[in-house]
Amino acid sequence: MKKVAVILSGCGYLDGAEIRESVLTLLALDIEGIEYSIFAPDIQQYHVVNHIAGEPDQSATRNVLQEAGRIARGKISPITELAAEQFDGLLIPGGFGVAKNLSSFAFKGSEGEVEQSVIAVLQAFKTSNKPIGAICISPALLALTFGDLQPTLTIGHHAGTAAEIEKTGAVHQVCETNDCVVDTTHRLVTTPAYMDDHANLKDIFQGISKLVKAMVELSK
Repeated sequence: MKKVAVILSGCGYLDGAEIRESVLTLLALDIEGIEYSIFAPDIQQYHVVNHIAGEPDQSATRNVLQEAGRIARGKISPITELAAEQFDGLLIPGGFGVAKNLSSFAFKGSEGEVEQSVIAVLQAFKTSNKPIGAICISPALLALTFGDLQPTLTIGHHAGTAAEIEKTGAVHQVCETNDCVVDTTHRLVTTPAYMDDHANLKDIFQGISKLVKAMVELSK
């Protein structure tokens, strides 16, 4: 595995990409010597949340691509420029932006829809038999897109979310934060990360690192 595409959903766990998960993902790739490019949809966020108050700011609007650019240090491209044939795998960190901006899973659960540009990318990597890694709530995107294939996924121990994922046809497997679940048949790797609100960085990084290593093995 030489190069991976990373999709971000904004910046900030309540309305975009989970920043710690995103940085740890890039670190795990770097440790394995894997080059990466970062992408995000050029769309408006569902809403903007004040991360201190924990409440939406009705007066504010933000762009997903521009916000994700904060994490990418400006080195980011619109998801419409993501060509699967240029990469060996795909990785999606979590954060509520996945469930609010990249899909409507936060509001509709198993009846939610995935943003069209994201579906196109997921299907392109799946068709190419290239591994896809999903962190935290991101496995919901895989469930909504590939549920009819009955893939095995994890979001950790969160029973309510697991139940919604299984309604799509996907199979949920309980998993600890410091581990990952590998579906070798469908080349999907998932890890819980901050689906456990009380998780520590060490365990989250261990889970993400195992996920990256598993993607490397699947790409051989």
